[in-house]
Amino acid sequence: MAEMIVKSKVKEAVKAIDPEMRINPEFYEALEAEIKVLIEKAVKRAKDEGKKTLYPRHV
Repeated sequence: MAEMIVKSKVKEAVKAIDPEMRINPEFYEALEAEIKVLIEKAVKRAKDEGKKTLYPRHV
């Protein structure tokens, strides 16, 4: 699976919360892994409902 996050946008979001916070490069890898798990779970929920479209409720 391709990279799904835009590092500059993640950094921007973090800085909006706390301008002094820094990000270790390994954080992006961990975040990417969590996003993949979230998507996999959402797809499973949709399939369990017989849907081929993801909706907010699947998250």
